[in-house]
Amino acid sequence: MSVKENLARIQQEIEQACKKSNRKIDDIQIIAVTKYVTVERAIEAINSGILHLGENRDDGFLSKYNSIGSKAVWHFIGTLQTRKVKNIIDKVDYIHSLDRISLANEIEKRADRTIKCFVQVNTSGEQSKHGVAPEQCVDFIQQLKEYRHIEVVGLMTMAPFTDDEEEIRRCFRSLKQLQEQVKALNIPNAPCTELSMGMSNDYKIAVEEGATYLRIGSSLVGT
Repeated sequence: MSVKENLARIQQEIEQACKKSNRKIDDIQIIAVTKYVTVERAIEAINSGILHLGENRDDGFLSKYNSIGSKAVWHFIGTLQTRKVKNIIDKVDYIHSLDRISLANEIEKRADRTIKCFVQVNTSGEQSKHGVAPEQCVDFIQQLKEYRHIEVVGLMTMAPFTDDEEEIRRCFRSLKQLQEQVKALNIPNAPCTELSMGMSNDYKIAVEEGATYLRIGSSLVGT
């Protein structure tokens, strides 16, 4: 199916989830995760009306950026190795995987403007997942107060890949609660108004639980 057809179906499902949870569809952004598809398919996504593109490796990011450039808002959504920061820092708009001080230090050192960052939180407790532990999240963000080039716009998590809807909801709800805690602290560089959560298999649940950025790959652009 074309990206346009997939997008129409996804938007319809997001609208239904918004009605169910009394939310506005305008508050939700779709990031097309293009890490497994060609540059041509990413361009098709842009031509279908998608503004946000997400990549999880620096080489994939750069090859698509070189073809698309400023026509997209660029999100780095994968684990970011400290040594790779220099390759993307002057091109990326959002980083969704800030989870350690060494990475914050490198972003601060390499950036010449404010980088919008999501702090990644491991809400599921799975060892295979990256992210700060929920109980360490607030302290971690408070440590970033003096970083001039980092703005913590929100929090990001990945729910477990499971059919257990209640477990998925628990992960998303705990992230929402943490977001509200951080927001209430009124830290100047951590407005923390956004939630990056929900992928192809669970984005409807994520919308119901407060997501503002959905990271959708296979359902939208294929693999």
